[in-house]
Amino acid sequence: MKAVGVLAAIAVALALQTTLARFLVGGTAALDLVLVVVVYVALTSGPVTGMFAGSLAGLIQDALSSGVIGIGGLAKSIVGFLTGAIGQQFIVTAALPRFMMFVAATAAHAAVFMGLYVLLGLRSFPSPWAAVASQAAGNAVVGMVAFTIIESLPGIVERRRMRKRL
Repeated sequence: MKAVGVLAAIAVALALQTTLARFLVGGTAALDLVLVVVVYVALTSGPVTGMFAGSLAGLIQDALSSGVIGIGGLAKSIVGFLTGAIGQQFIVTAALPRFMMFVAATAAHAAVFMGLYVLLGLRSFPSPWAAVASQAAGNAVVGMVAFTIIESLPGIVERRRMRKRL
């Protein structure tokens, strides 16, 4: 059942990501919602699930883009595994550590993704730091909002049940 939820979250993130990209100038969004889902899954389910979610989401995202298939999948699977491993080793339940995990995961994803493209000689990225920093901040804010909403859902459902019983 959890796998269905992960697949659904990846599908929703991909749909939103492609929809947002159409409305923005240049065809790229300042957020990577798929990476937010991968980091969330890795923090809540561990490194192996994060790695699988990252590789699946990255490969689908690569297939939908015009880039090389596999680079995004590799970058997201590495980030998913590392985020899950760090999330298991340290207490990442407070707001600041979670925020920092989203920022660090976005920076690591950008480093692996851009590094592979540069290493293979396929593309160059002149001074990408401002774009990576803004994407990291945006991903962290969206990730924190998602954590807050998802964690509050069981309490909302329970309060509704209690009101119906009264």
